Amino acid sequence: MRSSNPVFSREGSFTRDSGYAGFGANQQAGAPYGHNPYAGTQYAQPAPGQGPMTDEQLYQMYNGPTAGPGATGRMTLDDVVARTAMSLLVLVASGAAAWLLLPYKNFGFAVGASLIALVVGLVIQFKSKISPTLVLVYAALEGVFLGALTHFLNVLYEGIAVQAVLGTALVFGAMLVAFKSGRFRVSAKAARIGVAVGLAFSVLLLINCVAWAFGGGLNTWGGPLGVGIGLVGIGIGAFFLAMDFTEIEHAIAQGVPQEESWRAAFGLTLSLVWIYIEMLRLIASLRGDD
Repeated sequence: MRSSNPVFSREGSFTRDSGYAGFGANQQAGAPYGHNPYAGTQYAQPAPGQGPMTDEQLYQMYNGPTAGPGATGRMTLDDVVARTAMSLLVLVASGAAAWLLLPYKNFGFAVGASLIALVVGLVIQFKSKISPTLVLVYAALEGVFLGALTHFLNVLYEGIAVQAVLGTALVFGAMLVAFKSGRFRVSAKAARIGVAVGLAFSVLLLINCVAWAFGGGLNTWGGPLGVGIGLVGIGIGAFFLAMDFTEIEHAIAQGVPQEESWRAAFGLTLSLVWIYIEMLRLIASLRGDD
C-alpha cells in the first residue's frame, strides 16, 4: 500500500533496499501487510549446503535469548517509542525555555522559529534519508513557538496550558486505544481524502492569518467560529494520528530499517503539535468570556 500520509508517503519512506520487503512489494489478496516477510527467505529455508534443521538446533534457536530493540537492524515499536519520546522531550525543553526567557507579548522570535521549523520540516519530508539531527532541530524550533504561544494564552486564560496538554494526551490515548482494539484502520482512499482536507484546512487558516495581520480576516481564536474550527482541527489531527499508527504498524511488519523510526517519530510529533495548537484554540474560544 502506498500511503497518502504527507510524512510517510514520500518516495523512499518506510521502504527497504532491493531484496527486502516494502510497501511497493507484491501483495497477496486478503493479506493486510502483503506476503509473509519470511516466506522464501533465509529464515524459512536451510542454509546452502545444509539439510533441514535438527530438533536440537530448533530447540536452541527458540530458547535462545531474544534480540533487543534494534538488534536485528529493523525498526521495532520500542525504537519508535524511544525516538518519539526524545523528540517530545526536546520540544518540551525548548518550549519551557521560551516560556521563561521570551517576553510573552513579543512574538517576533517565536514566529521566526516557526517559519524556520516549517522549512526544516519540508526538508525532512523530501530528503531520501531521514536525519535524526533535523528531526530534533525541528522539535526544538517548534517548541520555541509553542512555548511563546502557550505563555501568552496562559496569561489571558490561566491554566490553559495544563488543559491543552491534558486534552492532547486524552486524544492521543483515545486514538491509540481505538487503533489497538482494531476498530480504526485508515485505508489508502480515506488517507488521501484526509490529507486533502488537512491541507485545505491549513491553507484557509494561513490565508486568514495573513489577512488578520493586515487588519482583515476573521478571529479564529474566539467565539463560536473558534470553537468550530478547533473541533474540526482536533478531528483532523486525530485522523492524522490514526494514519501514523497504521503506517508504523505496516512498517514494522515489513521490516524497514531501524533508522526509519525517526521518520515515524517525526510524523507523530507533527500530529501531536497539530492537535495541541487546535486544543489551545478550542479552549481559548470556550473561555473567551473569562
